Amino acid sequence: MGDELLARAQQAVADAQKAGASGAWARASTSRASELVVRDGKVEKVQAATSRSLSLQVYADHRFSTHSTTDLAPERLARFVADAVAMTKLLPEDPFRAMPDPALFAGRSPADLGLVDASIDAITPASREEWARAMEAACHGDPRVLSATAYVSDDTEQGAAASSNGFTGQWAGTAAWLSAEVTVKDEGDKRPEGGHYMGARRRDALLDPAGIGKTALEKALARLGSTKGATAKTTMVVDPQAAGQLINRLLAPNNASAIFQGRSFWAGKLGQKVVSPLLTITDEPLLAGGFGSRLFDGEGIAAKPRDLVRNGVLAAHYVDTYYGRKADLPVNGGSPSNRVVKLGKRDLAAILKGTGSGIYVTSWLGGNADATTLDFSLGVRGHVIDKAGVGAPVGEMNVTGNLATLFAALVEVGNDPWAPSSILVPTLVFEGVQFSGV
Repeated sequence: MGDELLARAQQAVADAQKAGASGAWARASTSRASELVVRDGKVEKVQAATSRSLSLQVYADHRFSTHSTTDLAPERLARFVADAVAMTKLLPEDPFRAMPDPALFAGRSPADLGLVDASIDAITPASREEWARAMEAACHGDPRVLSATAYVSDDTEQGAAASSNGFTGQWAGTAAWLSAEVTVKDEGDKRPEGGHYMGARRRDALLDPAGIGKTALEKALARLGSTKGATAKTTMVVDPQAAGQLINRLLAPNNASAIFQGRSFWAGKLGQKVVSPLLTITDEPLLAGGFGSRLFDGEGIAAKPRDLVRNGVLAAHYVDTYYGRKADLPVNGGSPSNRVVKLGKRDLAAILKGTGSGIYVTSWLGGNADATTLDFSLGVRGHVIDKAGVGAPVGEMNVTGNLATLFAALVEVGNDPWAPSSILVPTLVFEGVQFSGV
């Protein structure tokens, strides 16, 4: 299948050049996805989908456009490409539009990144139902449970790309996900919820389904008696499952597009100390089994590890060809792969035990962050930290401030990243964080 997809991509590029394009880039892909949901003992949803498509980028004398089709039959593909080139020639010129520099294609790693497991593609409907029922049954392990839902999904993808300036490449990946959500009865009309999930590229890396359901139940029960916490300026310990969102918000405007458009806090800060020296974040595209792993990016640029933040110093932006030309920045790839935080020495349990007092954040409930200033406000759900460790649950609180200031107050990085994510972040500990509550 991969060779067939590559042939279609190469055909589209050749057809575009015959139609008068000065350059072209084509990607052909196919995918399959399946999902099963069990809610309170009944199968609520069964879904399966397959797709096959080709996307085409056309460059014609500094004019540019993108097009897509699901019809890969050779004779109809040629007509689709010809029409795409003709339409592109009607657009106004953009002098910054150009194909990626082919020199950036060189140095591609030959590594097998372990992104494909054939046994995931062989998962049967019966197996999905068995896993979902095991999770859902474990979720009902307490009389206070009002409702429980279990989800099982798996997918596979294959693709190939080709360009008129010498790029060819193929990719493939599989993944499976198990998750459970539980609602329990509390005093009055309160209905606390809890959930847990796991995902992996390989079937043998998935957790036991019943264990996922049990953890989801434990998280829901831990929310019983939740109150609005007190307004305070205190230590904040962020669970690894929530910490990735902070890193994502911190780095979201660290790209050439945002910098050129004047909406990035990181503009002009390369080489400057911007956060705590405890923080090092690396973009790791060659991580075995990673959800963001790849041998090349969407422009064909060979994937190579690079530090984004090194000991608190901003070390790199994400720079694609178009905005790199507009912002006069060296092109290095415009999109993230796996973002990995350098680990510390202790895990969450040890950190909580030694904190003394503060707020342990287990999840964020909405909020926003300004890309230009990094000022933020986020809803918080979690627990009070007292001398005994994790104390009473709290919610209906906000944490506010500035992300750069927050990460300058980072005082500890854990050693326990949450694995099923392309943002691998451990427990994070911040001092002097402002919480708004009662």
